[in-house]
Amino acid sequence: MTGRRKVVLAATGLSVLIVAGGAGIAQAVSGDGAQVTGPAAEKAAAAALEAAGGGIVLEVEGQDGDGRGVYEVEIRREDGSQVEIHLSAEFEPVGSAADDDSAGESPDDD
Repeated sequence: MTGRRKVVLAATGLSVLIVAGGAGIAQAVSGDGAQVTGPAAEKAAAAALEAAGGGIVLEVEGQDGDGRGVYEVEIRREDGSQVEIHLSAEFEPVGSAADDDSAGESPDDD
């Protein structure tokens, strides 16, 4: 393999990595409620758990427009209640709301 060909292949590979990384960041902060994974999800989960006073993280998403911030973390507290913690891009709490994902659902009457 020639030196020029190696440089072209390396540049192509680097371009693919940059585009893929940018797409991941864009998905994380796109505001469409898409699931966030990786280090950003871990940081968001830790910050939200601290803000909520503990519990279990159910989901980490990009903000879907129902509150402020960049990340939305759903947490189930020890008492069974659920809360959404809204975080900035710096993983600072900027708001919270009762988690209403189950709104409208009712237990079976049988």
